[in-house]
Amino acid sequence: MHNIGSHLTKRSKISSNKEAFVEFEKHRRFTFLALNRRCNKTANALLSLGVNPGDRVATLCKNGIEFVESYFALAKIGAVMVPVNWRLVANEANYILSDAGATVLLFDTDFNQLVGQVKDKNHSLEHYVSIGENSPNYASDYDELAEKSADNEPAIGGGDDDLLFIMYTSGTTGHPKGVMHSHNNMLWAEFTSLVTSDMQNEDRFLMPMPMFHVGTLIPVSQLVHRGATGVIMRELELPQMFKAIEQEKITITMSVPALLQFMLMTPEFEKTDMSSIRWIATGAAPVPVSLLNEYEQLGIMIYQAYGLTESCGPGTLLLPGDGEGKVGSCGKPQMHTEARVVRDNGEDVANNGEEIGELILAGKHMMLGYWNNPEATSEALKDGWLHTGDLCTIDADGFITIRDRKKDMIISGGENIYPAELENILAACNEVQEAAVIGVKSVKWGETPLAIVVAAPGQNPTSESLIVYCKENLAGYKVPQLFKFVDNLPRNPSGKLLKPALREQYNDPAPF
Repeated sequence: MHNIGSHLTKRSKISSNKEAFVEFEKHRRFTFLALNRRCNKTANALLSLGVNPGDRVATLCKNGIEFVESYFALAKIGAVMVPVNWRLVANEANYILSDAGATVLLFDTDFNQLVGQVKDKNHSLEHYVSIGENSPNYASDYDELAEKSADNEPAIGGGDDDLLFIMYTSGTTGHPKGVMHSHNNMLWAEFTSLVTSDMQNEDRFLMPMPMFHVGTLIPVSQLVHRGATGVIMRELELPQMFKAIEQEKITITMSVPALLQFMLMTPEFEKTDMSSIRWIATGAAPVPVSLLNEYEQLGIMIYQAYGLTESCGPGTLLLPGDGEGKVGSCGKPQMHTEARVVRDNGEDVANNGEEIGELILAGKHMMLGYWNNPEATSEALKDGWLHTGDLCTIDADGFITIRDRKKDMIISGGENIYPAELENILAACNEVQEAAVIGVKSVKWGETPLAIVVAAPGQNPTSESLIVYCKENLAGYKVPQLFKFVDNLPRNPSGKLLKPALREQYNDPAPF
């Protein structure tokens, strides 16, 4: 039986004294041997709380060594990690915890207020474990639990097709869906990424993006599997990022196009020695040629990736040498990934770069399905293929380009935002009769949501009042900053909202 947690056990024997992870802001360094011992203590502490194979354990943590060791500890004992986006508000977080049926929550004390709000509403959580100072009285202290636990290897509690983690993504109907991935899914995601890109044994990988995303969770796994070193940033701050690049001699890192642009505009950019960086992986949107050229002049290659939580990350990859010749393309399928662009009848579109169809993916790293949601699972997984909802073309050379989204989704600064969720929140506001949300282009974020609002009778909502309302109910990155107020929304004779008409009418780019 293959267990992802056993990677750390084996790596600790092969590369005992090699640096595994560095916490940059906290100045903490861990060898693979030390990390494995800490991981075992965490695993045994969780077992002492009654955590069994298959139990769901949620994490509400900023990037840190505790996230890493919890991931491998849970894998070893066969429990299931549920990483929660710490940008969410209490209602959003509680929905995920309740839907997953999480029995334990590991959380940073940065989020004491949020967890306190969740605690008043949640009925599945049995144990709260806090990381950091100022632990609330209802929580056990993470360090104390680990300290009094043994560092011996726990009995392996699962593997292969058993669940490794459930990661929630925003849903088209307003509620997020729990994407289920197994140990084998992650193993093949690692293989796929490792052999398509260029991670080397002596690489030092800077990790500025949040670990609750699959795009950063894969590198956590990969680094241990490969025996390279991860440099953890607790959260993204550009001045600190530049310090880490220079001081830790970073060789590879990850980003989104907006961040690549921000890096060039930051004063520290001119003062920082970035000569150690070999490549940067990016995703969420195509990288403009001008930006590619600026990084090429620095001797830095850009890998442009396309993937989904449902594919455990890997999908397609545009290699550095193809970036300029295939502008806008998301590349070709990664190793161990199959991709097709198909018509509604399931037939492949013509390889002419013009006919549009839906991108579907297959491979051993595709999700098992959606937690507690067989209907959504059957819609997404058909005959061994994952239906992505992205409308694409494929050219004669096999390069795939995203043209539109079948799913009504906005990608803003690398974060997925589903308009339905925002529309449901706005519809619940007593100032609003109905609302529609679309994405508009943004120089800063790639896309940003625009809310088109019909006021409730006798009400006079403003952008300011609705922003305040949304902030109370939505994570900050989802909150629309742009509003249009109209008398009615366009609908067809059967009453269906005409989103294409709204996109055509409100197509001016955002002023930011």
